[in-house]
Amino acid sequence: MIQLPKDFVLGAATAAYQTEGATKIDGKGRVLWDDFLEKQGRFSADPACDFYNQYPVDFKNCRDFGITSLRVSIAWSRIFPTGYGEVEPRGVAFYHRLFKEMRCNGIEPYVTLHHFDTPETLFSEGDWLNKEMVAHFVDFAAFCFEEYQEEVYHWITINEPTTLAKQQRITGTFPPGEKYQFNHCFQQQHYLNLAHARVVNQFREMNIPGEIGVVHAIQTVYPNSDKESDRLAAQRQDVLENKFLLDGTLKGSYDPELLEVVEAILKDNHQDMIRVTQEELDELAKAAEKVDFVGVNYYYSKFVESYDGPSEFIHNGTGTKGSSTRKLAGVGQEVLREELRTTDWDWPIYPQGLGDTLRRIHAEYSNVEKIYITENGLGKKEAPDENGEILDLERIDYIESHLEEVAKVISEGVPVKGYFVWSFQDMFSWTNGYNKRYGLFYVDFETQERRPKKSACWYKELIANKKK
Repeated sequence: MIQLPKDFVLGAATAAYQTEGATKIDGKGRVLWDDFLEKQGRFSADPACDFYNQYPVDFKNCRDFGITSLRVSIAWSRIFPTGYGEVEPRGVAFYHRLFKEMRCNGIEPYVTLHHFDTPETLFSEGDWLNKEMVAHFVDFAAFCFEEYQEEVYHWITINEPTTLAKQQRITGTFPPGEKYQFNHCFQQQHYLNLAHARVVNQFREMNIPGEIGVVHAIQTVYPNSDKESDRLAAQRQDVLENKFLLDGTLKGSYDPELLEVVEAILKDNHQDMIRVTQEELDELAKAAEKVDFVGVNYYYSKFVESYDGPSEFIHNGTGTKGSSTRKLAGVGQEVLREELRTTDWDWPIYPQGLGDTLRRIHAEYSNVEKIYITENGLGKKEAPDENGEILDLERIDYIESHLEEVAKVISEGVPVKGYFVWSFQDMFSWTNGYNKRYGLFYVDFETQERRPKKSACWYKELIANKKK
């Protein structure tokens, strides 16, 4: 059995837009996804797994299976339907009921303020490329801190800014569907760093009890060979996906060498350098000293080699193994190594990458005193067998192998304090709809019935043994 400290948090994770449904009731405002998904016509996030109504069932399942920590998010447009202005009291009341029910079931909430769900009005005004969005986000965060301070202790500013910026501006898989706009991607990353910093600084100025941090999706990047050209490609991929955001939020600065890589990527794509002011850098530096933790979302690593052609990105959104292509001009191309297993979505299964990322954060960002694994899990196509059971042994193997890496780095002195499996229950997946299931609990999306998978029983046993 995996050896973890007795005070190590073993929890699970969710997100509002992926679980709640109820997108048109109780005054909720539209978000950037609503129009995007309606035009695609492939699937809808309503009712998802109907968490808006089913949360008492889910929290009872949490309690029954020993899960006492759960990541949830507050939907910005339930509180401010347009992102600013008038407050919707029904939305405010909903999260009071939610947090009360969590506490009644002995569940500690870890609350994310932005999980890919910008209100539609702000999205139409430029989203994260409009600096005014940062001010509106700070106002929303301050409202939540004040309103829920007696119910929430653990706060997360932004979920996966790298995923948000890259998929909005480079891969075209998130609305507005831009492709290969590297300058927009880096500029958005900077404004996301700035938004995070201002929220952290606001939290401290308000003297709110609790802890606050940010969640980064890290795809550990390795050169595919020892060639200098592959090492350069891996460096550029890492700056694009990881280092620019890690440095901005955890170091509070951008070193000249980092900006040189950014400028080289933009130059190779015939795009202008981004805008960063000294005042903004001062805010980043101030916040970096006040961050309590960093959350790491890890699913897979990338092996990158040099590439001299035009950008070509084909997203595997259906789970048809081998259908993806990932080549970025001025950066490199991803290679799937034959010796590594992959998911149906072409994600290499490489637990060592998680260990290497945790070591990196500890080594490069010594001010970070606490690390959580805020998401890690396996997406699968699955259905109950003839006995009505979901024997997801691959998911158990995936979680176990990654937790073994976590235990190893803890023994080396890396301050990892918790692990949240993605996800607690099956839910809507941003670019995949409902055929990609991550949950410990199977959801029949027609009836909204929940049933535990084999992985839920395994996780329950893991939690019980850790407490002995």
